[in-house]
Amino acid sequence: MKDKFQRFMQGRYGVDELSRFLTASGLILIIANLFFRSILLSYVVLAVLAYCYYRMFSRNYSRRYAENQKFLSWRNRIKSGPARWKKEMQQRKIYHIYRCPSCRQKIRVPRGKGNIIVTCPKCRTEFHKKS
Repeated sequence: MKDKFQRFMQGRYGVDELSRFLTASGLILIIANLFFRSILLSYVVLAVLAYCYYRMFSRNYSRRYAENQKFLSWRNRIKSGPARWKKEMQQRKIYHIYRCPSCRQKIRVPRGKGNIIVTCPKCRTEFHKKS
């Protein structure tokens, strides 16, 4: 039986981080549905699990890989948010943090330098700020 399943899965995408997340989400929604008994929630659970299995059995590697990479970048952005905010708050005691008016790049300038001309390192736009 194991050999037959391995032959069936050959050439298919399989399990990745997004599939694990969808499976865990489906399990959590099933448990929530035990308490709330909602038809709508049952359909959501069915849709999440169906999409998870569709991804696992898909033969389109490039599309599934792109979906997984998008999910991983989203997850990493969420995970790194609080640490990034804490670091910015600590730096605000020593530096002013400005955004470039043209490209929106963050620029860190030391406090207490008076009126200065700031040059954006990304787009080379110059603008005046008080430090």
